[in-house]
Amino acid sequence: MAGKLKILIIEDDKYIAAFISTSLQKSVYDVLVSKDALEGMFMFSSHRPEIVLLDLGLPDKDGIEVIEEIREISETPIIVVSARGQEQEKILALDAGAYDYVTKPFNMGELLARIRVAERLLSKLSSLPPAESQYVCNWLTVEYKKRRVFVDGGEVHLTPYEYKLLCIMIRNRGKVLTYNYIIKELYGYESGGPEGVRVFMSNLRRKIEKDLTEPRFILTEVGVGYRWNDE
Repeated sequence: MAGKLKILIIEDDKYIAAFISTSLQKSVYDVLVSKDALEGMFMFSSHRPEIVLLDLGLPDKDGIEVIEEIREISETPIIVVSARGQEQEKILALDAGAYDYVTKPFNMGELLARIRVAERLLSKLSSLPPAESQYVCNWLTVEYKKRRVFVDGGEVHLTPYEYKLLCIMIRNRGKVLTYNYIIKELYGYESGGPEGVRVFMSNLRRKIEKDLTEPRFILTEVGVGYRWNDE
């Protein structure tokens, strides 16, 4: 991506906001800072940042609502940076459309790493043709038009649900997908628990991964869901 990446911080704690802002500027990012949801949405609409860092505990509105408002108009990656560390809070944020979640207190190195992952995804998406004809990464090839999947050049058979699950994961590569999100995308409605997803994911792993003890593509986010890794 050309030029500096523009990042909007929506954080009411001025000390945390200043710490993150200074660190990002040292890493050669263009930084915008907002202290509440109202100002944050105004700055988002006015400046169109590439990435948003969002605290959930804002003084004028819950951060989940901010995620939902942004998702109505944009797919800009939102990384939640919040003291709410419970699994359910993470699931709510990710289901609302957050790209990733970092719990306070955090290491700035980790946050910068999460930002770089989002940045690489943005670069990949900006360089894609209008419609991908295939996906290739390491030993895995997916031919979308023919709905065929190859591992080391040899075709592997996937069931319709396994193939759909694979496409969902690749389409959202780098992003944490909750069980609820996967279920809704897989079936078209929210029904049942995560057990079915785990079965499909286990079968898919056996067919495309070379080492099930250290998966290359399908990473588990414990208690939350899965992430597709092609870095």
